[in-house]
Amino acid sequence: MHTFLYVKCNFFVHSHCADSSDSPSPPLSFPTFTMDRPLLRQMSASGCCSYSTLKAWLPILSWLPRYKLKWLQMDLLAGITVGLTTVPQALAYAEVAGLPVQYGLYSAFMGGFIYTLLGTSKDVTLGPTAIMSLLCFSVVGGQPHRAVLLTLLCGLIQAVMALLRLGFLLDFISFPVIKGFTCAAAVTIGFGQVKNILGLKDVPHQFFLEVYYTFYKIPEARIGDVVLGLLCLAVLVMLMFMKMGLGSEDVPPCSRLARKLVWAVATMRNALVVVAASLVAFSWDAYGHHVFTITGKTSQGLPPFRPPPTSDTMANGTVVSFGEIVEDFGGGLAVIPIMGLLESIAIAKAFASQNDYRIDANQELLAIGVTNIMGSFVSAYPVTGSFGRTAVNSQTGVCSPAGGIVTSVIVLLSLEFLMPVFYYIPKACLAAVIICAVAPMVDYHVVANMWRIRKLDLLPFVVTFLMSFWQVQYGIIAGVAVSGAMLLYNMARPQIKVSDHGVLVMELSSGLSFPATEHLSHIIHTQALQVSLPRSVVLDCHHVSVIDYTVISELRDLLRQFKLRDVQLVFSRLQV
Repeated sequence: MHTFLYVKCNFFVHSHCADSSDSPSPPLSFPTFTMDRPLLRQMSASGCCSYSTLKAWLPILSWLPRYKLKWLQMDLLAGITVGLTTVPQALAYAEVAGLPVQYGLYSAFMGGFIYTLLGTSKDVTLGPTAIMSLLCFSVVGGQPHRAVLLTLLCGLIQAVMALLRLGFLLDFISFPVIKGFTCAAAVTIGFGQVKNILGLKDVPHQFFLEVYYTFYKIPEARIGDVVLGLLCLAVLVMLMFMKMGLGSEDVPPCSRLARKLVWAVATMRNALVVVAASLVAFSWDAYGHHVFTITGKTSQGLPPFRPPPTSDTMANGTVVSFGEIVEDFGGGLAVIPIMGLLESIAIAKAFASQNDYRIDANQELLAIGVTNIMGSFVSAYPVTGSFGRTAVNSQTGVCSPAGGIVTSVIVLLSLEFLMPVFYYIPKACLAAVIICAVAPMVDYHVVANMWRIRKLDLLPFVVTFLMSFWQVQYGIIAGVAVSGAMLLYNMARPQIKVSDHGVLVMELSSGLSFPATEHLSHIIHTQALQVSLPRSVVLDCHHVSVIDYTVISELRDLLRQFKLRDVQLVFSRLQV
């Protein structure tokens, strides 16, 4: 009987939490029975907490009950606009990853569905990006089966990090490292597309060899690809500047309708340029003039839903086991999940600040992890948040994560019905789309800012930037190592201000931890104990909030040394 009454009462509490709003709610009608107040309060708290926990894990429960018809209109508009941007970009980024173009679309639709359920930002769109495509290529070398397995493993790592609340680990990757990597990635990706603009074949993918052979093979450039590629670049750049000019005050006033039309055309510039270039290629091909390098045959239809392969078969029939594949992934298995999280969370925080709402970083980790896990079942390669598409989403006025569902549906429709059309997309056109997408990532202003604020920050930036041209993941690892060494050095060598007021006063500028004990002991010995007349010391600990056991042991030894020399070591302004 007690169990039945408890469940029934808890149901009413759940209903009250779920239906609470600004408007007054009708009084609750609990069943008639006797219960002491402490137990009733405990039951009520238990019910509310369980629903709050469910909302924390499924953020859709927070905004779906408040969903309005006006939101639906704006989400549809934003979803369609982002979808028309996503399709050509996904095809282009698959080229960067060294995969058949359909894999870009395979990777572009799962994020919309999963993020609607688990995401905490209304603006973020998940899908293939230039950086993740480059990282994927550097690890799997354009092998589709391995790319899909990499997606599963990355998703599992990201989800585990979210469940264990390990998001703080991302704080150890400094801004100079991130900027050094993104600048190098932009140069690598952008120059990697020059061969497609020129219509060159058989150019190695390793950056330095790629640079050499691109210039070496310039005489083999195809005129049709060069003209079309440069024309697409010019149109994309023109439309991009037109869109930027709409927000400028010195632009002549124009009608609201005309401004909206220009904005729409400029926003969908990638899709419009790809369609126009494809029509041109189709027209020339129909008359028997094969003057463009086109994408060629692609797989039509939706990808099968199946577990990712856990082994691989080489061309000579050799079977590569799961363990050998993971071993081949090497450091990329750590770099790709972390960079994916960094990119997406940075984007989410930026747009949350811009649009005045807050995100849950650990929940974002979970959303990306689950997206990659589920994406591996539909042959996707690793994805993360896209800054460009998120900006389009925000500017179009999206009201909830549901806009991602519309984008995903457009990608699915493209896979089902438009794949034969993609046969005629010129590679020079996709190269122009990629170059325009990555060009803003080269932020030369940041170098001047670091030089002005703290020149030492240029060290991890330069190390990451240069090493990334050799191997992308090694660049990130080297940059993190240099940043970590600088951080540890500051911990091991804290600034100690020494002044003479009859006794030596030593002021510590930061906390004391075990790496700093030797440095502190050395300064005290050289300036107070090993001089001809030993001197007393006042240790000003005003800024010291944390002390560990190693420090206590060293201080105990110092006190003994001072006592032997008949001088004093005094601790001042200790924190309780």
